[in-house]
Amino acid sequence: MTLPLLFTPLKIRSVVLKNRVVVAPMHQYAAVKGFPTDWHLVNLGRFATGGAGLVFVESTKVERRGCGTVGDLGLWHDDFIPYFRRLSTFIHEQNSVPAIQLGHSGRKARRFRPWEGGSPLTKEGAENSGVDDWENWELVGPSPLGSSESEPEPRALSTNEVKQTIDNWGRAAARAHAAGFEVLEIHAAHGYLIHQFLSPRANQRADEYGGSELNRMRFAIEVTEAVRCNWPEDKPLFMRLSVQDDAGWGPDESVSLSRIVKNKGVDVVDCSSGGLTGSPVISAGPVSYGYQVPYAEKIRYEADMRTMAVGLIVHADQAERILQKGQADLIAIAREFLHNPNWALDAALKLNGPEAFKLIPPAYEYWLEKRAESITDIIPSTYLSKTNEPVCDRECQN
Repeated sequence: MTLPLLFTPLKIRSVVLKNRVVVAPMHQYAAVKGFPTDWHLVNLGRFATGGAGLVFVESTKVERRGCGTVGDLGLWHDDFIPYFRRLSTFIHEQNSVPAIQLGHSGRKARRFRPWEGGSPLTKEGAENSGVDDWENWELVGPSPLGSSESEPEPRALSTNEVKQTIDNWGRAAARAHAAGFEVLEIHAAHGYLIHQFLSPRANQRADEYGGSELNRMRFAIEVTEAVRCNWPEDKPLFMRLSVQDDAGWGPDESVSLSRIVKNKGVDVVDCSSGGLTGSPVISAGPVSYGYQVPYAEKIRYEADMRTMAVGLIVHADQAERILQKGQADLIAIAREFLHNPNWALDAALKLNGPEAFKLIPPAYEYWLEKRAESITDIIPSTYLSKTNEPVCDRECQN
């Protein structure tokens, strides 16, 4: 039986992924003063036990003022390392690869959690949430420009502060290695600090970090250099980009940056979109199944490097088709994993992958395989029909 491409191993540098299924980084806003909690262990652990090849810890901030909410994770101090090692160890024990995304919110920092309204956080609201370092939690950005007229204005980082922030990225990468992670992603998308530097709308600096397209790329390039210098040569490095933001940064600029960072040691570009203005991009058309896949395809061919597709990839046959058509090398699943933490196992069964139950821990494998062998006509609850036919209709064809 032919193995579905989704379930073929992939080696990047020295790291071997057992399959191409990736759990995308997803903010949980459940940290306590930057520290992971039991919530993170359970949340990430269920994805690892569900069979994913690569499991990402959400955006983890490289300095205190980079936190978006009171619940953001952090790696700006060595004290965090053992708490993160607890996460990476458990993920690894499930035969999945532990990964972490490093980020900085810039002018999008200091906000209420999304389910609390997501508006700029007040000092009173922060104090009610136990924040005791309000003055240190400062809004900063490339320029003193809020994302809209109604948003608070950040303080522009000085040139020396920009260089210190770059150094903080490198230090956080070293801590991520010490914490046992095997893959690291630089978050350069969704309107956060690196994306702000890339944007001609958010970045109106007059020094070497602003002005021309190459100057606006400089921060991202130097962050990449700092991370790569502190991240072992044999470990993969990813970068997430908003390939299109409908605000002056687009696919051609993303190809140019991808080519540069590829030469600086980035192995995979994680292709997303939007986030700078707070509105979804409209140039890609309606937000529907796989709407960001064309970005991954463009970067893959024009920058000649591996890419990861993300964004409303829901069904197994949809994911397999993306890989078979050569549009991406990895498939990142986000909210669908929240809906079904065993998405990888479910996908393997639906694609008739041999030994699908080998994806999961023995305590699950034994009982589920035994049931499948003894009751051959049973239909799992995640199937939409009594036949194992693709559930992805014409709307999710790419």
